[in-house]
Amino acid sequence: MGRALAVLGAVAIAALVAVGLWRYLSLDYVVQRALERRAPEIIGASVEVDAVQLSPGDGAGALRGLRIGNPHGFRTPHAATVGRIEIALAPASLVKDVVLVQRIVVASPSITYEPGSAGSNFEAIQRNVERYLGGPGARKGAAGRKLLIDALTIRGARVTYAPQVGRGSATIAFDLPDIELRHLGQSRGGVTAGELAKIIVDALTARMAEAMGRSASQRALGGAVGR
Repeated sequence: MGRALAVLGAVAIAALVAVGLWRYLSLDYVVQRALERRAPEIIGASVEVDAVQLSPGDGAGALRGLRIGNPHGFRTPHAATVGRIEIALAPASLVKDVVLVQRIVVASPSITYEPGSAGSNFEAIQRNVERYLGGPGARKGAAGRKLLIDALTIRGARVTYAPQVGRGSATIAFDLPDIELRHLGQSRGGVTAGELAKIIVDALTARMAEAMGRSASQRALGGAVGR
């Protein structure tokens, strides 16, 4: 009897440890910690989120009310705000060195592109990310676990071009073509949070530059036709 009770006690303790470990590795905790502690260090701007709702059972969930601030020196309060980000990952991979993310969908983000004397707000974020990854003082020892991302989609984005005071044209807004990124980190055994931030910021900056170039060409063509 005593031995049976000891075994039961050991099982109970193991169960409690497992629950505590799962809570430590839970999706909510991982995502919140990444956003609140890591993201501002990587991009050099504030990051806030209203709620994280994730299911430890199937790895599906969402982030709600994400707000990404601007680096110092820009007047607009946010570089981007997102009402909802859908996430799906393999829960079993959370205990491994590489976390498998099956899907990230960024739905209808509101993006502010603000030019400045030393480049735009997104170019400033790019520089901050590059500095974090490999420049002087880079935190190479704080990379953390890596991510393998099957699909990352940014859809329905609306961009507001907001020139600083005295820079000429009035604020304009335009829709951004959807961005589809596939198999991120597959060729190199995963990407770190900083590397993922660089991939996303680079893709957004390139797509915005293309869209603004087309918009400028259309306005010039329209002006020429109207003469």
